[in-house]
Amino acid sequence: MASDSINAAGIAEVLTEALPYIRRFSGKTMVIKYGGNAMSDEKLKTGFARDVVLMKLVGMNPVVVHGGGPQIGELLKRIGKESEFVNGMRVTDSETMDIVEMVLGGQVNKEIVNLINKNGGSAVGLTGKDGDLIQARKLVFTRNDPGMKAPEIIDIGHVGEVASFDTAIVDMLIQGDFIPVIAPIGVGVDGQSYNINADLVAGKLAEVLGAEKLIILTNTAGLLGDDSKVLTGLSVADVNRLIDKGVITGGMLPKIRSALDAVHAGVRTAHIIDGRVEHAVLLEIFTNQGVGTLIHGRAAN
Repeated sequence: MASDSINAAGIAEVLTEALPYIRRFSGKTMVIKYGGNAMSDEKLKTGFARDVVLMKLVGMNPVVVHGGGPQIGELLKRIGKESEFVNGMRVTDSETMDIVEMVLGGQVNKEIVNLINKNGGSAVGLTGKDGDLIQARKLVFTRNDPGMKAPEIIDIGHVGEVASFDTAIVDMLIQGDFIPVIAPIGVGVDGQSYNINADLVAGKLAEVLGAEKLIILTNTAGLLGDDSKVLTGLSVADVNRLIDKGVITGGMLPKIRSALDAVHAGVRTAHIIDGRVEHAVLLEIFTNQGVGTLIHGRAAN
């Protein structure tokens, strides 16, 4: 009986801690980039779906943008096609683009929608082609190695970047109390489909929606300092100094740059959080401690 009382007191304390955050963020839009381990572990997948449903139930407007690189690679392997990357970007010819659309717009997107709906939410799946949501342009990649007389332009196929958004369909879904789940596929003026980095789409979408937060799930504890401890409460200037010092490198750089661009454009805070932690999104939003790195636009003290 005493044990039950302790557990009840603990639950009450958690709810009390969450209350001011629920009040503060009611009616606010939160763009969440969903990927990594959180998309592959069954327990984490269910936890994520419940987090998003709870956010909606307490008055927030979650918008989910998802990746799906491992799933694309797996299907390409099954049909005997090797995955090729240039600077971390998948070389995407016409056949690969068909696979990307099938996996992201079909398999992965509908699995996330189904999971959210199964846990009490009302999700609607989209690609950037629906309602002309994401207008894209071909990403031009150049390599300028020492000793080269001129930069080399490398064609990596149907890989794009965001040209603009038409958020009418997302706005309509939010107003209808639905949870939009978006696959990062855009369409060019020529009608061509383009595969776009999900971190980039989430960051740019947060900007145009005037989101309160951009939350990016990763497979790390967050942004780590020289002592391997998680850094948080960082200003834009703090993060730029870390980039200049070489503390932020590799696969973390695109995520950090998306976060910085979003904060520069008026998103109040950006969060790089550990998607390997169950209920990471709720812990980051509703607790004092959080589970990752928070970046804000205010000047450093």
